[in-house]
Amino acid sequence: MQITGEMIIGSQLVRGSAGEVQAYNPSTRGEIGPAFGQASGADVERACELAAAAFDPYRALPLEQRARFLEAVAEQILAIGADLIERAQQETGLPQARLEGERMRTVTQLRLFAKVVRDGRFLSATIDSALPDRTPPRPDLRLAKIGLGPVVVFGASNFPLAFSVAGGDTASALAAGCPVIVKAHGAHLGTSELVGRAVQRAAQECGLPEGVFSMIFGDGRTIGQQLVSHPAIKAVGFTGSRGGGTALMRTAAARPEPIPVYAEMSSVNPVFLLPAALEEGGAALAQGFVDSLTLGVGQFCTNPGLVFAVKGAALDAFTAAATTALAAKGAGTMLTAGIHDAYNSGIARFGATGGVRL
Repeated sequence: MQITGEMIIGSQLVRGSAGEVQAYNPSTRGEIGPAFGQASGADVERACELAAAAFDPYRALPLEQRARFLEAVAEQILAIGADLIERAQQETGLPQARLEGERMRTVTQLRLFAKVVRDGRFLSATIDSALPDRTPPRPDLRLAKIGLGPVVVFGASNFPLAFSVAGGDTASALAAGCPVIVKAHGAHLGTSELVGRAVQRAAQECGLPEGVFSMIFGDGRTIGQQLVSHPAIKAVGFTGSRGGGTALMRTAAARPEPIPVYAEMSSVNPVFLLPAALEEGGAALAQGFVDSLTLGVGQFCTNPGLVFAVKGAALDAFTAAATTALAAKGAGTMLTAGIHDAYNSGIARFGATGGVRL
C-alpha cells in the first residue's frame, strides 16, 4: 500500500502546505520517504469545522451503525497486512512480534468498544413517566448520556498502534458518539497514514458524516495548541510527556469554555523496598527491578525512576544483584532521536552533579 505523505481531512486526502518533514528510521538513523506535508492553520480550521458539523448527525445514528463502524475500522486495519508491520518496524525499531501483538490489541479494543456500544447500557438511559394526577404534576422525564463533542487525540511515541491513530482514545471517543481529529505523532508518520486511511475507508463504507474522522501532521507545540484552543473541540486525549501534557492542560483550562484533558503522562515511578522484603527476596526483587527498568529500552510509562530503601547489608546485596543483572542486558534501539538525545543529556547532567555516582 503506497504512502503519499498526505493528511486526512474528512473525506479528502490533503497535502499540508506548512513545510515538509521526513519519517525517521531509528535503527539506521536515516530518513524514510516520502515527505509529509505539515498542516497549516487553515487545515486545522477545516478539520474542526467538519468535526463540529458531524457531531449531531453522528451521535444521532443508530447504535448498531456506530458499532459496525468500529468493527469496520478493525477489519480495515487487519486488511493492510504485512505493510503495516513493516512500516512500523522501520519507524520505531520495535520487533515484529511486539508490533503484531500491538496490532491485535488495537483491533481487540475496537471490537470491545463495538460490543459496549451495541449493548447500550453505557448511555445510562432512564425514563420517569409522567404523573399528571400528582400535585404538583410530574412531567415525563428522560435522561441519557451523550458525547461531549469533537475530540482531539494525540498519538503516543511508544505505542504506534494501540495508543495512536486508532488506539484506545480514538476508539472510546468514536464509541461515545464523538468525532475525532488525530494529531499524528512525528515518530511514526507513515504508520499513522496507513491506519488513518483505514479509518477513513471504514467511515465511508459505513456512510458516516464526513467530519467524523480527520488526521493531520504537524508540530505538536503549534498545531496541538491550535487544536486544543479551537472552540469546536470539546475534549482532549493525550499520551506522552508531562511537559507536553501540562502545556495542553493549561491551554484547555484558559479557554472561555474550559475542556477536559484526559492525559496519561510520564512519572518518576518511585519504588519502596521495605527491609523485610529485601531480606526475604532481594535477588528476585533486583531482577524484577532491572527487567522493568529496561522493558522497551526504558520507554514504558511503568519505568521505575527512584528507589527508596534503608541503608544496610540487604540494600547492598540488592544493589550488587541489580548491577549484575543490568550488565547482562543487551543494548536496544530507542524510538526516536529525541529520546536518545534526552537520555544522553540526562546522563551528562547527573554525571556533573556532586554526590552522584553513575
